[in-house]
Amino acid sequence: MTDSPRSRASGSVGPVPPCAAPRAEARPVETSWHGVILTDEFAWLKDPNWQRVMRDPRLLDPRIREHLENENAYADRTLASTVALQETLITEMRGRIKEEDSTVPAADGAFSYFTRYRAGGQHPSLCREPRGGGVSEVLIDGDALAAGKAFFRLGAAAHSPDHTMLAWSADETGGELFAIRVRDIARMTELPDIVPETAGDIVWTRDCAAFYYVRLDAQQRPSSVHRHRLGADVREDSEIYAVPDGSRFVSLSRLRSGRFAAISVHDHDTSEALLIDLEDPDARPRPVAPREPAMRYEVEHHPDFGGSPALIILTNADDAEDFKIVWTPLAATGRAHWRDVVPHRPGVFILSFAVLRDWLIRLEREDGLPRIVVRRIGTQNEHAIAFDEEAYSLDLHEGFEFETDTLRFSYSSMTTPSQVWDYDLAARTRSLRKRQEIPSGHDPADYVTRRVLAQASDGEAIPVSLLYRRSTPLDGTAPMLIYGYGAYGASIPASFSSNRLSLVDRGFVFAIAHVRGGTEKGWRWYRGGKLAAKQNTFSDFIAATEHLVARKFAAPDKVVAQGRSAGGLLIGAVANQRPGLYAAVIAEVPFVDVLNTMLDDTLPLTPPEWAEWGNPITDPAAFATIRAYSPYDNVRAQDYPAMLVLAGLTDPRVTYWEPAKWVARLRRRKTDQNAIMLRVNLDAGHGGAPGRFDRLKEVALGYAFAIAAVEGTLPRTG
Repeated sequence: MTDSPRSRASGSVGPVPPCAAPRAEARPVETSWHGVILTDEFAWLKDPNWQRVMRDPRLLDPRIREHLENENAYADRTLASTVALQETLITEMRGRIKEEDSTVPAADGAFSYFTRYRAGGQHPSLCREPRGGGVSEVLIDGDALAAGKAFFRLGAAAHSPDHTMLAWSADETGGELFAIRVRDIARMTELPDIVPETAGDIVWTRDCAAFYYVRLDAQQRPSSVHRHRLGADVREDSEIYAVPDGSRFVSLSRLRSGRFAAISVHDHDTSEALLIDLEDPDARPRPVAPREPAMRYEVEHHPDFGGSPALIILTNADDAEDFKIVWTPLAATGRAHWRDVVPHRPGVFILSFAVLRDWLIRLEREDGLPRIVVRRIGTQNEHAIAFDEEAYSLDLHEGFEFETDTLRFSYSSMTTPSQVWDYDLAARTRSLRKRQEIPSGHDPADYVTRRVLAQASDGEAIPVSLLYRRSTPLDGTAPMLIYGYGAYGASIPASFSSNRLSLVDRGFVFAIAHVRGGTEKGWRWYRGGKLAAKQNTFSDFIAATEHLVARKFAAPDKVVAQGRSAGGLLIGAVANQRPGLYAAVIAEVPFVDVLNTMLDDTLPLTPPEWAEWGNPITDPAAFATIRAYSPYDNVRAQDYPAMLVLAGLTDPRVTYWEPAKWVARLRRRKTDQNAIMLRVNLDAGHGGAPGRFDRLKEVALGYAFAIAAVEGTLPRTG
């Protein structure tokens, strides 16, 4: 069961006629798995040296590059009639952005730290000011660092406990290869310490002499934690922890008390944590509890919980499907000492939690709506922070300080711009610190946000969040864009997006289908859309679309489906299964070659994601399940809707060849004349363009395509 060599011999070479879509040459490669022969006629689009390309896009095979450039040229020609509309959309969306803006400063000791955008600036600057106000200083100027670079994105930043240094990371290829640098704040100069190819996570030791970080392995997986001492040779950094087989992700965070860092080792089913004592310059990680199949947990530290140092843990142990919060003495090891603090309540899903000196705070969701619940440590007294809208989003903000009575959180809805609040936990009062400004104007009363339920084929109720103008007729004539994701337990919040208003103001209904595979209805909702149950994700999206059309929220011939990454898998599967339900689809960095990717254990995400999709290498049942829905493997001779497919050349999550192969096969097999366009950002990866204004160009391209599709003005080119 080994792959045959990929060929680099040929592609769509030479100029493409003005009206013709590129046709990648078919060069079939056969592989055998579990007695099944797979034929991949476009395997050559995967550059054999793809790992080098992630680090230097200039190394891409010239024939593959020519094919991708031909695809981009074809997309530009096909959408040429929408250029004016795209420019109008960009102007609108930019007009809703406050160009000179900053976050609310977060206090830590003598300083408060924040990010700032300058007028016209694409990238944030990291800044600080004296606590309580005063003259601010720029620590990192994102625009200056990005100047002259095809791609630049700031990653994490962490100031040292004594506030004299700032460790920061940046990605300069789009391949999520973050280099860490250290700046001496007083001199505003960089130290010679440069740590290449990390995941970007940074945690300082308490003595400020070293920091911990996560290193990427040869397959670009975050798989080991290292300690770098300032002034030392990076090649001599101590390895603190490593996953030997690349089967799990490794991440690193500083616990709120400041005493420990936590190493999280996890896949999409199981997690474990190890503690690093930040006061010990030679610390070795200490496991919190042994790894157990399907058990997940996250940990925080409290120096005096019940009279002794303790760990507070969010976990699904003991069949707590929607999670509970427990505590254990710091000195104890293993699960035998875990005791409930917030017991499991079926149907009440605990999303996250925070621990302060006097307070235990949790963010939970019940019946699709989030709330914040506050408990004073040492008591059973609780109170909730909630809002009255039919659908909204809440988020806890991470802070620096442990000994505080202030909780910061943000609130928004699909009609209400984001608000940042400081909440006095003792007085139970809140103060508004920042309201998202819309310079061009926005009246929430002009819009409606709703939550409706669609019925799945097995009787489950699928939540759908809706946004539309109050003046939009709900008589079956409105166009609609419906968005979905449905994977990894990620939920799509009913939060505010100023960009969406450009569609909604043109009469669109904007819908989010909260399909299985997310956690909108708890962990059970996630389990119902993964592994052997993955088909539920696709059938839920179809059922939600049918429900909205039947309820006359949308015209049956004016529905556009959109998904991104694993949501692109959803869109690709739905396009195969119910193509006539949609006028067009937008698939951004779509995970559409699922079977081949899960069969390739050299790719960055494959081994850690077998817990999400199944391992088709060793499990014939998983092979059959994935093969039955994988969009690339199920392209057939039928009519398909018009498609806009977006990709990034240096994307390590959904590699560029997945959408390129998918588009090539669709063009070969489909029976209609609807245009299928592939647009590859040759200077970016999974996140697309990094600049806040450059990103608007990609959004405008998708929206202009959607508008042209429902208006019937897209060229029909075959």
